[in-house]
Amino acid sequence: MAKKKNSDDFPKYKYSKEGVKKSQRILKYFAPYKWKFFVGLIFLFLTSLTAIAFPKLMGNLIDAGSIGESKIREVGLLLLLLFAAQSVFSYFRVILFVEVTEKFLASLRQKTYAHLMQMPMSFFASRRVGELNSRLSSDIAQIQDTFTINIAEFLRQLILILGGIAALFYTSMKLALLMLAVIPVVAIIAVVFGRYIRKYSKMVQDKTAESNTIVEETMQGIANVKSFANELFEITRYTKSTEEIKLLAIKGGKLRGAFFSFIIFCLFGAIIFLIYSAVKMESTHEITHGTLLQFMLYTIFVGASIGGIAEQYSQIQKSLGATERIMDILDEAPEDLQIHETNFAKINGEVFFENVKFSYPSRKEVEVLTGVSFEAHKGQSIAIVGPSGAGKSTITQLLMKFYNATSGNIIIDGKSVAHYDLSTLRNNMAIVPQDVLLFGGTIKENIAYGKPNATDAEIIEAARKANAHIFIDGFPEKYETLVGDRGIKLSGGQRQRIAIARAVLKNPAILLLDEATSSLDSESERLVQEALDNLMIGRTTFVIAHRLSTIKNASKIIVIDKGTVRESGTHTELMQVENGLYRQLSLLQYEKM
Repeated sequence: MAKKKNSDDFPKYKYSKEGVKKSQRILKYFAPYKWKFFVGLIFLFLTSLTAIAFPKLMGNLIDAGSIGESKIREVGLLLLLLFAAQSVFSYFRVILFVEVTEKFLASLRQKTYAHLMQMPMSFFASRRVGELNSRLSSDIAQIQDTFTINIAEFLRQLILILGGIAALFYTSMKLALLMLAVIPVVAIIAVVFGRYIRKYSKMVQDKTAESNTIVEETMQGIANVKSFANELFEITRYTKSTEEIKLLAIKGGKLRGAFFSFIIFCLFGAIIFLIYSAVKMESTHEITHGTLLQFMLYTIFVGASIGGIAEQYSQIQKSLGATERIMDILDEAPEDLQIHETNFAKINGEVFFENVKFSYPSRKEVEVLTGVSFEAHKGQSIAIVGPSGAGKSTITQLLMKFYNATSGNIIIDGKSVAHYDLSTLRNNMAIVPQDVLLFGGTIKENIAYGKPNATDAEIIEAARKANAHIFIDGFPEKYETLVGDRGIKLSGGQRQRIAIARAVLKNPAILLLDEATSSLDSESERLVQEALDNLMIGRTTFVIAHRLSTIKNASKIIVIDKGTVRESGTHTELMQVENGLYRQLSLLQYEKM
């Protein structure tokens, strides 16, 4: 069964010069805002300096107790000013980093999405939708976190480590050497140990996701489970999965227990040892009470920063990987579209296929069309029939130039499709598929997809011609009715008529009907077929149909088999061909009725 991938599970980045160079290209989106970012870095540096100054002033405050009240007020005022300065510096650092990041990521998101919209169908055929969605969401979110949080935290902790160590040596050379001999080593071991435990936690999460997938699949397909009497099989499969979770979780728990014991004994033990050494020095008057507190605070700063910097570095590495994957998409060659044009040349709809051969890019060894030739004149309806896998839908995909023919030529209005720009070609075509995809907005928005600037009157007229106005008008919210995800709130026939209204509004020269009535009940099919008949008037129409009864009146029927044209003619002509494929298919369907 399929295993669900955690959206937060980013592939581990493998360092390479080429990968880093590719990732650096993201800086061109960042360039317009670089000065604000540099100002933010200045505020970050100032914030870190105020943090480093804090232990020193706290030590001075303790020592001021033995000097007098005026000194206490002086140091207290300095601490107050320090906190005020740190607040101001932190505020400007955060807002500058957020503003820069959001602006440059908005540009990156827009560029990536626009690039995806202009990719050819071959690109989408080889990519999963979930993967592309992850690039736009998870990967860019990872980059966002890096620029707003991780880079700033990495630099801040680096400054705290370097500044803290320098301050420790300034405070007490002897204690600084002791700290450097103990705390960093223990902190690094704790980080490595912690990453190992997180790896085990991830294994538990993956196994839990796998068991949840079993539950989801069996509940969605409960009818299949029961019809095959596989209740025991599914119970056993789920039990085995949860047993694996249990064993991993128990082992992970033991490791966490060992980790906590390590932290308590080693890390805290090391800190206690240092404090013990510092207190001993303080008792012999080698250092003052204030110096002791100062040293303790610097030790905590350095230890915490060493422990945290590794995590920030890991997140930055993930961001490099996410950036490289975004750049991989932007490196793909898009289609040559004139998406900013509004007025496109009209075509008449004279179509000629001349010995067209084709293989899909993902299956180049399989020739889907082996030499297809036919002609379609303006206003004709051309029905394309044949067994499943014969290449019928491929013809419509080549007409819309989703793919280019391997050889041969497709001519529209006396000009090869190779010489048409894609936007002009596709703006003169409309398709009504078998499985209609409606967007999750209103009925009005879905119809207007055929002509985004259409008026309300045009939308209503298109719905009337598609036999859709009556059922739309029956809804309480009429054209503002929400259709739900993929149009789930509408019946199959209603979705089909919305798709037809969309095509009516587009007013295409060439109409493509891909089994548009095959999945409908008799009444819905009648209404949809009536709407289609009206839509086909005056347009060159290509009809792919399994129900041969719906194409009897077609101007021409082309029978495709094994990638080539086996027969061509009207229904009456083809029914007279002895042992003809069309005749066999027709008689077979009539026998089943």
